[in-house]
Amino acid sequence: MYDVLDSRSVLEVLRPVQDPELRKSLVEMNMIRNIKIDGGQVSFTLVLTTPACPLREFIVEDCQKAVKQLPGVTNVSVEVTAETPQQKSLPDRNGIPGVKNILAVSSGKGGVGKSTVAVNVAVALAQTGAKVGLLDADIYGPNDPTMLGLGDAEMVVRSTPKGEILEPAFNHGVKLVSMGFLIDRDQPVIWRGPMLNGVIRQFLYQVEWQELDYLIVDMPPGTGDAQLTLAQAVPMAGAVIVTTPQTVALLDARKGLRMFQQMNVPILGIVENMSYFIPPDMPDKQYDIFGSGGGSKTATELGVPLLGCVPMEISTRIGGDSGVPIVVSDPDSASAKALSAIAHAIAGKVSVAALT
Repeated sequence: MYDVLDSRSVLEVLRPVQDPELRKSLVEMNMIRNIKIDGGQVSFTLVLTTPACPLREFIVEDCQKAVKQLPGVTNVSVEVTAETPQQKSLPDRNGIPGVKNILAVSSGKGGVGKSTVAVNVAVALAQTGAKVGLLDADIYGPNDPTMLGLGDAEMVVRSTPKGEILEPAFNHGVKLVSMGFLIDRDQPVIWRGPMLNGVIRQFLYQVEWQELDYLIVDMPPGTGDAQLTLAQAVPMAGAVIVTTPQTVALLDARKGLRMFQQMNVPILGIVENMSYFIPPDMPDKQYDIFGSGGGSKTATELGVPLLGCVPMEISTRIGGDSGVPIVVSDPDSASAKALSAIAHAIAGKVSVAALT
């Protein structure tokens, strides 16, 4: 036991306290800073690896318990901040200046709620204080502007000595670029692969993203040109695969997952969307409309995490149509809680990968 209450003794009692996900000492990782002692009052800053840390309260509690072992301590105040780590660079990929982590949200087939998951995860991360961007890479069916309440927004194009630069639209704490800003509402995009590849690269490298902790890329369904372009262009922190419990959706989800693995993109996990239906007039009941347990079984078989299960609720659809995502419009709903938990889990896995 230490006889003196000073900065050194505070660091020593905190040394055994670990980040539960990284399994490394907070002190050794320089996550304890700005120690101040005023009589029996001890304060310091805890710098987490993501503002969306799901174990934040547990870490703070462990720190307070450790410091209170010191003689003369009457109160421990912990200020929590975060510094999201930069994803590791790759020699054959070009990163985006200022963007720390690029994540793909993808699906094997359409209609499984991939964009709903991508939009709500982006907003949930922004709610934690993270700087978040959303790239709508579904060039043929861009729905993210509507879901973010930006259906009538315009994306500004500026001419610079280095060429045209796009300024993303912004709402609910998220920066967004989308093909939906560049075409009329009813105008179809009838392009072959090279043109699609070109606009995705433009959205990656010719947008004024500035500083971002996370750039979420909402992919089109399937395993085509857009997925190949993204995986080959930028160093990716990982991919999230969205599916429903239905067998036909799971079959395609497996193919999408294997494609990212073959491209050496880490799989962050599977999200089972539309897991069950909650009737609004009977919120205590649930119905497995698309089956049950498919996401969990597939995750186990493929050796990847199940990030969470999101129920079907009418409020989710209303939020998407009205441009107010459910994590904003109804944060206490089962769907919002599930989506927020998924966002926190994704952030944790990204930080662990960057620091190990």
